[in-house]
Amino acid sequence: MHHDHGHSLIFVVLSYAVAALAGWTALDLARRIEGRSGRDRAVWLATAALSMGGGVWAMHFIAMLGFDPGAPISYDPLLTILSFMLAVAGTAVAFFASADLRLGRGRMPVAALAMGGAIAAMHYVGMSAMRTTAAVGWNPGLVLLSIAIAVAASGAALWVAGRRTRRWARAAAAGILGLAVVGMHYCGMAALRLQSSDAVLAPGSVSPLILAVCVASVTVVILFLTLAAAIADERTRLLDVIEAGGVGYWEISLKDRSISLSHRARQLLGLPAGQNTYAFDNPPWLRLENVGERSEALRAALAGEAPYDVEFRIGESDRWVQAYGSLVRSRSGRRIKLAGVIRDVTDRRRAFAELETSERRQQLLINELNHRVKNTLASIQSIAALTARRSETIEEFGDLFQARLMALSDTHNLLTATGWEKATLRDLLAKELRPYAVDQFVLEGPEVMLEPVQALAMGMIAHELVTNAAKHGALSAHGGRVTCGWSTPDPDGRVTLNWIETGGPKVVTPERRGFGSRLIATSLKGDLPGEADIDYAPGGLRVRMTFRTTAQNS
Repeated sequence: MHHDHGHSLIFVVLSYAVAALAGWTALDLARRIEGRSGRDRAVWLATAALSMGGGVWAMHFIAMLGFDPGAPISYDPLLTILSFMLAVAGTAVAFFASADLRLGRGRMPVAALAMGGAIAAMHYVGMSAMRTTAAVGWNPGLVLLSIAIAVAASGAALWVAGRRTRRWARAAAAGILGLAVVGMHYCGMAALRLQSSDAVLAPGSVSPLILAVCVASVTVVILFLTLAAAIADERTRLLDVIEAGGVGYWEISLKDRSISLSHRARQLLGLPAGQNTYAFDNPPWLRLENVGERSEALRAALAGEAPYDVEFRIGESDRWVQAYGSLVRSRSGRRIKLAGVIRDVTDRRRAFAELETSERRQQLLINELNHRVKNTLASIQSIAALTARRSETIEEFGDLFQARLMALSDTHNLLTATGWEKATLRDLLAKELRPYAVDQFVLEGPEVMLEPVQALAMGMIAHELVTNAAKHGALSAHGGRVTCGWSTPDPDGRVTLNWIETGGPKVVTPERRGFGSRLIATSLKGDLPGEADIDYAPGGLRVRMTFRTTAQNS
């Protein structure tokens, strides 16, 4: 006689909950297979298959415990295990196919057939494991419909899993997948036809409700462990990405006040690889400097007032790191930890230090330029004033003033060629005597270096001596000759220079001091400290100067 079997509502609810949770886990884990390779890919494939297959199998077993065939039942253990293996294996093939880009557009249909077929095979093998006194039959149409539901639901779930959807969308897809899997199961159960008989089957000693709760509890634990592994994997991958950029990760637990460091963070802090956690109160990498600043930054960060952003030197080394982080709270607002990143900022600190040095230098140069410009303007003002006193006409003033400015310019050129560091006495004299024949002058003496300000003064003196010799002295007559010799600086830097003219016109002592005499006297009282003796001998002008040079001479 045909028996209308029934289903207990509590088992229907339990089976749906397990199916939906398995669907959520499967959708979450399926995303992680893409982009992986080798052992890492195989591990996640096995985890996803075990979670999905085990969840669907557990859903079937729980639903079967709530099934009332109108006769006692039991299960064949080997076929029951086989049904579990079919579910896991089919899910593994489905996940592998959905992530294999080489299959092209055919990967989703292949994956849907593999998963749907495995779910259907698990269901009907599991049903064949059922032992009961009633005769078992099937409605072919409903059997085919249940298989179609399994394949279609699997295809939809895998398609959603392949999209980068938001969390609420994946939750909705998991709920739909749970309904589809449960719908497939109960459609298959509707295809079942039982005929009662007089056979006797000993009942089991365990209540179906207790057994169902145990299976559901174990299943939930497995699925939550799988999700925990997924969350841990997300954390690991995030840390890998952070450390790939040369940045370390750190966190301070507010529960036990311990500091946890990633591998890269330990490297940046110069710590050994064996220890990951350190005491909060006495970290070994901090120096004692800037303790107050760091303490205030930490207090503000723990209070949620501002991010933690400090830079400090590592131990006694010259390396600097920056630690940046913020307070992490629970959804209820409870403080959990202070977490952030750490990176090496040594190069940046050095760049800033070099920039500061450079700015202190391009400012020293500005000050030096300002000083030199003022000195040059003062020299020009003095030249103009002295020239104007001895000039009878504007034209005479213009010629003399221009010649003296050119002499000043030539000295500037000599100094520029040496970076305004020094000039030699020989070069200063030679540039003024350059227009004359080589047999009209003789320069005798060692290399004597002059500082820039002394070189400017000596350049003007040389110009006046040569100009005077060309107008009134030895360089104005055929056969005239200038001999200029100087000594090696003594230990105090004093140099003696002799300017001797011969073969020129008879020299007459001037009635008043000219520009050259005034310039020599002024220079030897200022930039070239010393003295001068000017002898207007009839046979030729003789000038003897003693001055002290401040430049380094070897």
